[in-house]
Amino acid sequence: MVYAAWMSLYREESSGLGFGGTERVFAGFGNFTEALGNEAFLRSFGNIALYCALYIPAMVGGALVLALLVDSAMARARRFFQIAYFLPHAVPGLIASLIWLYLYTPGLSPVTDALDAFGAHWNFFGESEAIFSVVNISAWQWTGYNMIIFYAGLQAVPREVLEAATVDGAGALRTALQVKIPMIRPTVVLTLLFTCVGAIQLFDAPKLVQLRANTMGEDWSPTMFIYTVAFKGHDYGLAAASSLLLALVAGLLSFVVTKLGNRWKAS
Repeated sequence: MVYAAWMSLYREESSGLGFGGTERVFAGFGNFTEALGNEAFLRSFGNIALYCALYIPAMVGGALVLALLVDSAMARARRFFQIAYFLPHAVPGLIASLIWLYLYTPGLSPVTDALDAFGAHWNFFGESEAIFSVVNISAWQWTGYNMIIFYAGLQAVPREVLEAATVDGAGALRTALQVKIPMIRPTVVLTLLFTCVGAIQLFDAPKLVQLRANTMGEDWSPTMFIYTVAFKGHDYGLAAASSLLLALVAGLLSFVVTKLGNRWKAS
């Protein structure tokens, strides 16, 4: 971060119509001003905000439901389901994105063939549908991982508390909502914190989906914008400034999630 801060204060300028070489000049906060005024950079935060609004409730909610089901008294073969749900996370993100890119491609995918057979055509790379394709990749990869974390938290809930709830006449659903979930609030808050920070750094899934969904653009997410500016535009000063701004947003988001989580835990 110190090196990025140093890079963000400089820019490279060329002379002689590009034939005179380049020199590094001090830009002050010019790169930060340029980043904050860049329409594509600001739009990328809007895209990632929509992604978070769709992804975080789906993934965290799904992981919590699965953990409660595995932890329920009626559950069987718990070890098998824990491993089965966790396996997608063991697949590297880049490989998972490539697999889903294949499954999204018409003419190659058995998924699209099945949908077409039932008359339910869905363009996974459409302008409005592409974000759901990205959300699906991320949720598929991370739901099982967070389910394991929630399940570990549920195992720490005192069994006598659950037995007392059963004696008082609480059913499985009421016990889950009013006993189990409140007792693992710290685990839920920590998961939300890590998920939010990780979500705004999204890169691999949209980068690969963008190869087919041309409407997404190469600067769809903040990290994609930074990558494009640095390694295609060779503007490392602007990329470094944008990276620091992204880190600042991540820090502010962490602060907000922690504050709201502490209020929920104290309520």
